[in-house]
Amino acid sequence: MMDGQAPGRVPEGTADAPLPPRKLAKRMALARAACTLFGRDGYARASVDALAAAAGVSTRTLYNHFPGGKSELFRAVVTWSSGEVRDAHVAVVRTLLDPARPPHPDDLERELAALARALIDVMVEHPDHFALVRHIHAEADHVPPEVLAAWKAAGSGPVAEALAGALADLERAGLLDLHGDAELAAAHFTALTTTSVAQLSHYGVLPLSRAQTDRVVLGGAASFVRAYRAR
Repeated sequence: MMDGQAPGRVPEGTADAPLPPRKLAKRMALARAACTLFGRDGYARASVDALAAAAGVSTRTLYNHFPGGKSELFRAVVTWSSGEVRDAHVAVVRTLLDPARPPHPDDLERELAALARALIDVMVEHPDHFALVRHIHAEADHVPPEVLAAWKAAGSGPVAEALAGALADLERAGLLDLHGDAELAAAHFTALTTTSVAQLSHYGVLPLSRAQTDRVVLGGAASFVRAYRAR
């Protein structure tokens, strides 16, 4: 990913010289194939030759599109893939925790559990991305630091901000008391619900049953409400 470009998008040239459709299509094909391969083999094990072969191009073509080789391609894939998932997660938060329609106090726990389930559904719908995330966590010491920073900036950071903002709206509606730290409250909510499901399923490798997922989600939402409900 080139510096200064919107996170979550495969590079498309400059404003003055956008990529021609054929080149853009080739770059997107490279990114999609690389996402699958990186998700399967991880960053360290995926070779440039294997990445080129997965996309059906020569290594020369790969370097023409990504002169920085594997590191640049991985950063492009991570930010593009994270951007897609980020947009889906943020849309879920804004739809289910609409500040114009705060839940009734008696429905707060149920509404938060529904939010967690919807966020988990996005995870299920993007298996290649979360396979990539699994490898990033496992290989953090091998992944270039700038790639880790780009990943957080493109994906998890904006989602956490959106969730913190939505919880702050619930606090303003008199439903929650975030104890002065909406960001920490959002982290606690995800840790109790979506992150727990991700870890128990090894980011989708061993999917949980609906009953197992509900047990985690309902218990997590109940624990969160007990800790943060406005008195």
